[in-house]
Amino acid sequence: MSVRIRFLPDDITVDAIIGEPLLDVADRAGVSIPTGCLMGSCHACTVEYEHGDVVRACISAVPPGRNELIIHLFSDPTW
Repeated sequence: MSVRIRFLPDDITVDAIIGEPLLDVADRAGVSIPTGCLMGSCHACTVEYEHGDVVRACISAVPPGRNELIIHLFSDPTW
């Protein structure tokens, strides 16, 4: 099953498969999410889902149970 992913603030939309790594989805959409450790501990890749859950994109995948997921990207000038 596919899920429509919408990245804000640039309003870029792409279809993804449940379980697909978020970094892969972002890369395919041309969206840059900064990374550091790629293990979730540095929090460089922190993003927020529209309903308020904050996740680290490097260790997260497209979740089940939604037709659309809006992801708010953060900008940290230190990364």
